[in-house]
Amino acid sequence: MMHPRVVLASQSPRRRELLALIGITHEVQPADIDESYLPGETPREHAERLARGKVAALALDDATVTMGSDTIVVVDGDVLGKPRDREQAVGMLRRLSGRSHVVMTGVAVRWRGRIVSGVEEVGVTFRSLDDDEIARYVDTGEPMDKAGAYGIQGYGATIVARVDGDYFAVMGLALGRLVALCRELGLRYDFGALSVDA
Repeated sequence: MMHPRVVLASQSPRRRELLALIGITHEVQPADIDESYLPGETPREHAERLARGKVAALALDDATVTMGSDTIVVVDGDVLGKPRDREQAVGMLRRLSGRSHVVMTGVAVRWRGRIVSGVEEVGVTFRSLDDDEIARYVDTGEPMDKAGAYGIQGYGATIVARVDGDYFAVMGLALGRLVALCRELGLRYDFGALSVDA
């Protein structure tokens, strides 16, 4: 058994934490790709294309396992990305208050010239928030670098009433789907490391 080199094509500290949580030793090499929408592209297609684009963008050797992910928040068919400023963060949180939305996390894995990918969809429901509470949450700074202007693993945990699906996908990396994709490529997850027959 050998343990292949693993590279995470993301600078997200949450994705790094999640890979470490399941014991996969990895390096970080953020991929610089254009994240704008293509004409006619659905949110699901967008999340998966970006995840695939991240792993494809890194020119790494075929022995390296490259992992990429992209998370978007969808409400009423609209995609909420990272807020540009405080005003937009407040607007997003007002829109999500007291209702449900969908988080879509695209995951892709590249190894030996093949890329496999998928999308995890999770329903998330917020409790009702008043304007003062929204303002105080935005004041923490947490919403500013996150799709939909919230982070479920931080202060945002207190505004989420319910999660229907993979909690880790809402954090930014669908771990169950990631491991399944690795298996699809012939990699084995040994509860703490990826391995392959030498």
